[in-house]
Amino acid sequence: MQVNMHEAKSKLSALAEKASQGEVVVIAKAGKPYVDILPHKDNRIERKPGRFKGQIQVADDFDQTPESVIDEFEGKS
Repeated sequence: MQVNMHEAKSKLSALAEKASQGEVVVIAKAGKPYVDILPHKDNRIERKPGRFKGQIQVADDFDQTPESVIDEFEGKS
C-alpha cells in the first residue's frame, strides 16, 4: 500500500495498525516512495564488533589495483 504524505498525516494510526499486522505501507512524497512504516521489533539482535574475527580472509593483493583497471574507471581504455 502506498499513500501520499498528506493522507499519511491524517491516517497515521490506521496506517500504523496495518503495518503492525504485516502489510507493507509506503509513504510517498511527490509521487515517489519516501519512507516505509515498519512495526517495532523488541527482539532485535545487538551488533557485536569482531564477531567474525578469523572467519574472513582478504587476499594479499587486495589493495593493489592494476593500472588497466584504474584506466577503465577513468575512461582511458
